[in-house]
Amino acid sequence: MTTLTLGKALNEGLRKAMDDDPKVLIMGEDVGKLGGVFRITDGLQKDFGEERVIDTPLAESGIVGTAIGLALRGYRPVVEIQFDGFVFPAVDQIITQLAKMRMRSLGKVELPVVVRIPCGGGIGAVEHHSESPEVYFTHTAGLRVVACSNPADAYSMIQQSIASPDPVVFFEPKRRYWDKADVDTETADWTPLHAARVVRPGDDVTVLSYGPAVKTCLEAAVAAGEEGRSVEVIDLRSLNPLDIETVTASVHRTGRCVVVHEAAVFSGYGAELAARITERCFYRLEAPVLRVGGFSTPYPPSRIEDHYLPDLDRILDAVDRTFGW
Repeated sequence: MTTLTLGKALNEGLRKAMDDDPKVLIMGEDVGKLGGVFRITDGLQKDFGEERVIDTPLAESGIVGTAIGLALRGYRPVVEIQFDGFVFPAVDQIITQLAKMRMRSLGKVELPVVVRIPCGGGIGAVEHHSESPEVYFTHTAGLRVVACSNPADAYSMIQQSIASPDPVVFFEPKRRYWDKADVDTETADWTPLHAARVVRPGDDVTVLSYGPAVKTCLEAAVAAGEEGRSVEVIDLRSLNPLDIETVTASVHRTGRCVVVHEAAVFSGYGAELAARITERCFYRLEAPVLRVGGFSTPYPPSRIEDHYLPDLDRILDAVDRTFGW
C-alpha cells in the first residue's frame, strides 16, 4: 500500500496506463510543461515526451475533435478539460460525434476517448470553475459517465476508463484532490468500473452520492450514528451505466433513501435516481425519496458557496425528514 492524494493517484494511474500502452496520449491546456492547473499530469511530459503529452490551444472543441480523429487512427486519447465550466464549447463534439460514432458505424468503429473533467465547488472559485455538469452527459446515450471520490478509486478507475472501448466522461472532485488514503498500486484487484460500492453499511436509511459529496455523506452518517440512526452510504461511482441492483437491494432493506449531489436539485441526476427507486421499491418505501443538492441559481461568489453546497446539516435534515412519514 502507498499513501497518495487523490490527485497523485490520478497521476500514477495515468502513468501506469501510458507505460502499459504506447497508444495512450494525454491532451489539454497546460497539461505538459505546467502539469495541469491542479498538477494532475505533473512530470508526464518530461517522462513520455511532447508527442504523448500534448499542450493544446485554448479550444475545447478542437481538443475533443482532435482526440476523436486520433481514436479513429487507433490511439487512446485522454483529454483534460481544465475546469468543469469550460466543457461546454466541446459539448457539440462530445454529444454529436463522440457519443454517436459507434452506433452510427453499426458497432464497427470504437472511440476509446476519456474526457477528464475536474468538477464541483469547494475551492473558492467562481462560476465556470465550480460547476456540476454531469447530467448533460448521463442523458446522452453512447457515453459512459463515472465519478471517483477517493484516491484508490481514482487510481483504478482512470485506468479502467482508458481501457474501455467506449468514450468515458471522467469526473474528478477537485476539492478532494488533496485528500489522502492508502492505494494498492501493486495489484489490479479492482471493483468493476460500473459497480457501486457500499462505503458505510447501515440499516435505517440509504444515502446515495458520488464524487465530491461522498465524504460529506460519510461525515453525516457518523453524526447520525451518534443520534442512534444507522445510515448506509453508497458511492455510486458510475452514473451511466448505473448499478441499480446495488441501490435497490439497499433501499429494499432500509425502506428510506436520500440522494445527495452538488448539482442543482431541479432536473438533476437525483431525479432519475428517485424515479428508478420509486419504480423498483415502491412497496418497500417508508417515505418518499428525498434529494439534497445545489439551488437553482448560477454558481454563487466564493464567499457564499458554503451556503450553496450540500453540507452536513442539510443532509442530516433530509435523513430526519424520512422518519417523519
